[in-house]
Amino acid sequence: MQNTHILSVALFTAMFFSLVSCRKKDSAPNTEYHFSSSITIDGKVRTYVLNLPPNYYEDAGFSLVIGLHGGGGSGEQFETSSKLTNKSNAAKFIVVYPDGVQGTGILKARTWNAGLCCDYASENNIDDVKFVSGLIDKLVTEYKINPRKVYATGHSNGGMLAYRLACEIPHKIAAIAPNATTMVVKQPCNPSRPVPILHMHSVLDQHVPYTGGVGSGVSKHYNPPIDSVMNVWQQKNQCSQPAKVILDNGGYTLTKWFDCINNVSVHYYLTKDGGHSWPGGESGSIFGNDPSAMINANDLLWEFFQQHQLP
Repeated sequence: MQNTHILSVALFTAMFFSLVSCRKKDSAPNTEYHFSSSITIDGKVRTYVLNLPPNYYEDAGFSLVIGLHGGGGSGEQFETSSKLTNKSNAAKFIVVYPDGVQGTGILKARTWNAGLCCDYASENNIDDVKFVSGLIDKLVTEYKINPRKVYATGHSNGGMLAYRLACEIPHKIAAIAPNATTMVVKQPCNPSRPVPILHMHSVLDQHVPYTGGVGSGVSKHYNPPIDSVMNVWQQKNQCSQPAKVILDNGGYTLTKWFDCINNVSVHYYLTKDGGHSWPGGESGSIFGNDPSAMINANDLLWEFFQQHQLP
């Protein structure tokens, strides 16, 4: 009788822990695919939001896309307005949304140090290149990421930082896709390798005018014209053929540079609608412009990124 009682208790215990284990396993996707975390760089705690695709725990060798918010935004805000997480889940890549440093003003706006812009981050020489570089190292170590397939995209001030990353750490960034932005690096851009560039802009953007000049935003800095930025990358990527408009459908133009070294691509989409916003997304704020309906930034950047990886 005693042996039978002991056996019954053992069986019940085994069944109980088996059920608990199953429940924990079933509930794990609710907490382990999307979460916030941090990394300490130069004594500062830097935060970010990370999203893993639904097949993360079954597969390996994932691409990583770094989504950089605009000035005054945040990683969480950019995730919502860009809808990039929806694309990452459907296309099965990892996306991370870092946060810029908060300023000390009333709004405590988050910005990136892209060189000559913007505001608190630039004025206090915050090393955002070091932050992103360290974040890449951390994520590649902790998650199943192919280090040859790390990409950066960004809106406005975030796009400016994407350009700076291409200039300074191209050994870690396979390609970039900036939107509604320009390049404002302080030092000459001398990347150690050619970098594929996909630039998206609107002719209606008054915050960062595509023709250059001081925009209508809070940060009153000079924005180099996009044509001059593209000319810089034509030279850096040694594109031997001049730019050609290969599509003009009334809604947008697509300009490409050809015969670049190592089959690097340089693409420039200029929409006739939209404004200072993320094409195909949502307005970044109640005061923001309506996004372009002529192109979808997430579809374009992912198709572009898939064509390129680090050597």
